[in-house]
Amino acid sequence: MHAAVEFQHISKRFGAVQANRDVSFAVAPGSIHGVIGENGAGKSTLMSILYGYYHADEGQLLIHGQAQKIRNSQQAIQLGIGMVHQHFMLVENMTVLDNVMLGSEGGFRLAPKRSLVEAKLREISQRYALDVDPLARIEDLSVGVQQRVEILKQIYRSANILILDEPTAVLTVQETASLFDVLRLFKAQGKTILLISHKLQEILDITDEVTVMRAGAVVGSLHTANTSKEELATLMVGRPIETHLPRAPYAPGATVLEVRDLQLRNQQQLSLLKDINFSIRAGEIVAIAGVSGNGQSELLEIISGMRLASAGSMHFLGKELPVAHRKDADGLPAEFRALGIAHVPEDRLRDGVIKNFSVMMNSFLGYQNQVKKRFGLLDFSSILKNCRALLTQFDVRPADPDLRIGLLSGGNQQKVVIAREIAAQPKLMLVGQPTRGVDIGTIETIHAQLLAMRDAGVAILLVSVELEEVRALADRILVISGGCITGELKAEEFDATRIGLLMGGLHKS
Repeated sequence: MHAAVEFQHISKRFGAVQANRDVSFAVAPGSIHGVIGENGAGKSTLMSILYGYYHADEGQLLIHGQAQKIRNSQQAIQLGIGMVHQHFMLVENMTVLDNVMLGSEGGFRLAPKRSLVEAKLREISQRYALDVDPLARIEDLSVGVQQRVEILKQIYRSANILILDEPTAVLTVQETASLFDVLRLFKAQGKTILLISHKLQEILDITDEVTVMRAGAVVGSLHTANTSKEELATLMVGRPIETHLPRAPYAPGATVLEVRDLQLRNQQQLSLLKDINFSIRAGEIVAIAGVSGNGQSELLEIISGMRLASAGSMHFLGKELPVAHRKDADGLPAEFRALGIAHVPEDRLRDGVIKNFSVMMNSFLGYQNQVKKRFGLLDFSSILKNCRALLTQFDVRPADPDLRIGLLSGGNQQKVVIAREIAAQPKLMLVGQPTRGVDIGTIETIHAQLLAMRDAGVAILLVSVELEEVRALADRILVISGGCITGELKAEEFDATRIGLLMGGLHKS
């Protein structure tokens, strides 16, 4: 039987960067095949070649044994190839039905086709247990359901080979389990799935085979049943990963941040945050654990000055900050940064970078009023020097200050954001989902940097949905559910079951 997909000696270069280097491996039909590697290892480039976004400089693609030159995504779709991107390609103010039909309306009279497409979508949704309402508006759907919309769109287009790029990066544990149930059903019906992921446990849980890439080349292809997380991690980064990073004994200093009776209501006067009380001291990491959407994002936005609270107070180094009782939040983020509050936002593309700006321009974004000036103008020679140093220190690939940051992988974009905020030498660091969508080697680097800041006396507020990350970093853990803090634990009291109950709103153990 022919392989569903076969890469034969694929190479691709972007200027001086060799993205893929003589890549060869095959994907069995009706299997779930994992593709893993560090950020910038060439995984997404390779999948983009398969989907027709890029063209290989050398080598060829075989689809079901036939050599194919896929010139664009339309041709890939005709060959039965579908791709679900890490950042969804959906129009938020349109319905599921309209998003599926977009670009293939087939004429001016839409009503007859809309009825046919809606019926087809309902049939697909039921058959694959996707549970998607075709008439629902995208902006009203959770992230997990939006991802199922993307999958629904590909199945409607008759995709038999499905590429999923970091599909669980923004999903909760429950949404991930639901997605995997769908993928197993796809496999049972003979579809082939290529799964790009940084989460090694998920690769072990769901795939049949896994291909490991490093520096654009394949360094191993293994049957998943015959490998381990440790072997995959070593293949990915070329060295053993340190799972227990060194940290100084817990000896917190003076209070840096104090939040009292913080409240937040939306325009409909529904409570998003209620009676939030906590403090953070110098030299400690306080982690907020909870399922996404329970108020932690709004809390970070208030503390960073991005939005105002409805009531309550916040003191930073003993000084009260204007987080409520004013007209708007204009100018607050810059004011808070100048005081020494740095912020790594949860959504780096929305709040952390400007995609069309260069890496160098993004390396001081938000701190432009604080960088060195010459004759009242930005000193770009000094900025460039600092940027090069940061790219080297944080191993950003490629280390090109002039490259548009939107061309970097998500993990390397994250490195730039974290490098920028650490370089500001803050007294308080706000960190939202710091390792979302990054590889295991980069996770080790980011965790080591945060622990070094903590040991140097910086107060850190960490928001993460990854309990293993919370366990690895936190000195104290606050659990949030429904906009309320439902419990507090010391690091030595870590208990996944107890935290899970608190995350579910069960305040009493």
